[in-house]
Amino acid sequence: MLPPPTAEPVDIGLPWSNRFAALGPDFSTALQPTPLPAPYWVGTSPASARLLGLGAEWLTSPEGAALFTGNTPIQGSQPLASVYSGHQFGVWAGQLGDGRAILLGETTTGLEVQLKGAGRTPYSRMGDGRAVLRSSIREFLCSEAMAALGIPTTRALCVTGSDAPVRRETIETAAVVTRLAPSFIRFGHFEHFSARGQHGPLRQLADHVIDHYYPDCRLADKPASHSYAALLRQVSQRTAELLARWQAVGFCHGVMNTDNMSILGLTIDYGPFQFLDGFDPGHICNHSDEQGRYAFNRQPQVAYWNLFCLGQALMPLIEDEDLALAALETFKTAFPAAFDARMRDKLGLLQPREDDRGLIEATLKLLAAERTDYTIFWRRLGHYVAGGPVEPVRDLFVDRRAFDDWLLFFSERNTVENRAQSADLMLKTNPKYVLRNHLGETAIAQARQKDFSGVQTLQRLLESPYAEHPGFDDFAGFPPDWAAHIAISCSS
Repeated sequence: MLPPPTAEPVDIGLPWSNRFAALGPDFSTALQPTPLPAPYWVGTSPASARLLGLGAEWLTSPEGAALFTGNTPIQGSQPLASVYSGHQFGVWAGQLGDGRAILLGETTTGLEVQLKGAGRTPYSRMGDGRAVLRSSIREFLCSEAMAALGIPTTRALCVTGSDAPVRRETIETAAVVTRLAPSFIRFGHFEHFSARGQHGPLRQLADHVIDHYYPDCRLADKPASHSYAALLRQVSQRTAELLARWQAVGFCHGVMNTDNMSILGLTIDYGPFQFLDGFDPGHICNHSDEQGRYAFNRQPQVAYWNLFCLGQALMPLIEDEDLALAALETFKTAFPAAFDARMRDKLGLLQPREDDRGLIEATLKLLAAERTDYTIFWRRLGHYVAGGPVEPVRDLFVDRRAFDDWLLFFSERNTVENRAQSADLMLKTNPKYVLRNHLGETAIAQARQKDFSGVQTLQRLLESPYAEHPGFDDFAGFPPDWAAHIAISCSS
């Protein structure tokens, strides 16, 4: 039996405010993380450390590894696990909560610090409260990759590992990811109190979110119900913009349950995610998603469904159904506008025109016909517009006539642009490097042998995904045949 965390907290120079803990016991349970034996460093993010105002020395020392594994308490933190509920795969799942994540608290930088994989909580539901090395590396890398792509996301400060065994489909080893976000509040937090008829805590939570994250929603000249409708409207707007960015870059989340939807419009809870290889609109990245609910092309529809669930949860506060529905309508107009804007950037279109939608649809239809590699197509197209040969783009297609017809359509639109500016926009919008599944699997295999060089190399490339990085072209190449057989599930 491991000893409990040392009684003496360590001062790491972070002032804490802990506003979520101040909401009271209806929202969370105070508890300490459960230690892991002999923790070691797997990966660290100096960029996230700077956001937090954390000294770099804490991400290199054995003492730091113990702190961010949960073995040693941090002075000023107030560890807790929060309660929420939610719909999972479209079915009401009832009470859920932080089953393996422990929020250390919030610092005065405005970022909350959370340990994922830090042991059992009252909401673990028969689980062990642990995370494994493979999923922790994937979350760490993807969090930082998404940030570099300009996609709203939680961040990852570090990953620590331990040889402690964890049983999943096989015996694996444990790991802890330290995650950062302005808030980890989810749609499911609101669903929890609404479903239980606890309208006091529901209002308290909504007021907390408005006051600290959406102050513009506080409408002093109107009834309070309008402020809560304004909250729903702004969450709908942010969610629409997030989904537009996912769809444009070819990102599949894989498990868009309402308890995995951030109230701040962040990408949260990286599980069976995937960046598309070949462009297949119906691609299902989650091996557990047998019905294809969370297929790539269904993600915007699911996001709206989830927002509708949030709207239902807020109805005791909004009171007026028409007011709530009007707020939700924001998504239906904001998503297509945001998606078209992202796709115009990918196509290098500097000024919007009425016929842009036709070009966007024609491009996606062309890619879907042969499941053309999504990332490589866009990058090669950018180099072509920058003055390179067309052959590398054309060689991606078996049906050359279909490509030539599309290229004529694209060129007629592109000729009215400033070609140099257009190419610059495309090469700053279409990444060379994304976290493909096979790259992650290779780095994970090395890490299991205590070789973390693969994690470090991927992290370096993904932190500047638009740069060329000479000598690393293999990381931007076509996936090997075996990558098609990688199965990622919710199990982690």
